[in-house]
Order: sequence, then C-alpha cells, then structure tokens
Amino acid sequence: MNLSLSEADLETPGGRRLHVYDTGAGDGPAPLTVFWHHGTPNLGSPPAPLLPASRQLGIRWISYDRPGYGGSTPLPGRSVASAADDVRVIADALDVERFAVMGHSGGGPHALACAVLLPERVLGAVSVAGLAPYDAQGLDWFAGMNDSGRASLIAAAAGREAKARHEEEAVYDPAMFTAADHAALAGDWSWFEEVVNPALADGPGGLIDDDLAYVNPWGADPATITCPLLLLHGDQDRIAPSTHARWLADRIPGSTLWLRPDDGHISVLNSAITALEWLVDHAEP
Repeated sequence: MNLSLSEADLETPGGRRLHVYDTGAGDGPAPLTVFWHHGTPNLGSPPAPLLPASRQLGIRWISYDRPGYGGSTPLPGRSVASAADDVRVIADALDVERFAVMGHSGGGPHALACAVLLPERVLGAVSVAGLAPYDAQGLDWFAGMNDSGRASLIAAAAGREAKARHEEEAVYDPAMFTAADHAALAGDWSWFEEVVNPALADGPGGLIDDDLAYVNPWGADPATITCPLLLLHGDQDRIAPSTHARWLADRIPGSTLWLRPDDGHISVLNSAITALEWLVDHAEP
C-alpha cells in the first residue's frame, strides 16, 4: 500500500470551505478509512509518524483543518458536535460510507462527538490524551493541569473576550510537557512543528474557537457511544490529566482504557501504532 497525501477544498452546504487531506484508498489486508481529528492548535494533516505503519495495516487517512485553521473557513460559535457535520460532508464527498475516527488532545472530544452523532457510520473510535466534557459531574476538571493550561481554559470559560485577551499575552510554556514529552518532541514527534506553527500563522482564531468549544456544552453525550472505543492516555499528562480518561471510561459502556504510567501528553503517542492495530481489529462492519 502506498500512501500519497493529497489536499483539496470542499464546500459545505452552508458555503464554508473545508481544507481536506487524503492519503488515498488502502489495499492492505484489512482496508480501513480513519478520520484524524487534530489537536489544539494544529493543522489537520494526518500524523506523519504513523504513516509507515498505516501502509502495513491498510489504513487510509482522511482529515481536515477544523474551521478557523489553515484553509478552512471559520465557524463562529462552533461546538465540539459541529465536527460530525463536517465529517459527514467530507465522507459523502469522498464516497466513504463507513469509517473509524481517531483524535489526539483536542481532537479527542471531536472524535467522540462523531462516534455519538454518526453511529450508523463510525465503526470504531480512539481518543488519545483527550478531555472529558466541561460539565462532567464528579470530575474536578482542572485538577492536575499545569498552570498555563489551566489559565488558558479558565479564560475561555469566562467568554470570548477574556480568552482573546489571554491569547494576546500568552507565551509558550515548556513546563506543560514532561521529560518524556520533550524527548518525543525531539524525535519522531518533532512532526508537530509542521502543524503547530502554521496553525497559528494567521492568528489564534482557531485556537480560541477550540477552547471555547471545550468549556461549553459539547452537544454530544459520550456516554451514548456504542461503537468500540479505546481511550489511550498518559498518567503523567499535564495538559489533559488522566482523570479525564478515567471519567470517560467509567461512563462509556464497553470502552477500553489504556493508561501509560510513564507517559505525558505527547509521549503517549509512542503507543499510537498499537492503538491503530487495536482499531483495525475492533472496527468491523
């Protein structure tokens, strides 16, 4: 199987533009289309470090820049659930009836929303280092977050103006990452440099819309997910604490929780190939 990334723009019924990435149809032993949901702030290009293994697994990646990032038109006031409408548009345009979803960090909630709202089409889901809903009962949502991440999301909870003011003064905080994260970012996952900096090239609009979506009602209850679901999380995560994954696992019947005791927010992606193997095994029509 050869993976050759193509890019194109699609138009939604409402006239918005979605910038889409596609590695092409797989021809491996178990061909499977996987929609990638990117983190905050990223572009939507599928994860390059996973592409070699994807060739062996027969995986086709489809992804897109969320509204407000890269080549996709902003959608003011978008919710986490909005991702399901965009994925439906893209899947229909590419003639893909059924597929799996996978998201990392801020992409996790968006992948979960697709599993909730497109149950007839989503074969399986993986959320890596993702957040739980802001209104999660019994969860101290901010507990365990590093100071800069907590401040950023508290600003979002105060509304768009407060969040925009916060971003005017925000600076990169390396303490959000563990030593294992920094090692991963210096290795295969240096790929993030290719999707983070360009995502901010036109300003923080996409990031602001993302964070507002996380701290407002998602519009999709993850407890109703019925497809096979894997929650992969690092126990040392300082951005999305592992308590979020535990909370989700406790409330989603049949879900599978993999906690990596020594991993943080980025280094947990070193287990992503194993997660893809799980997805191929469990995402059956």
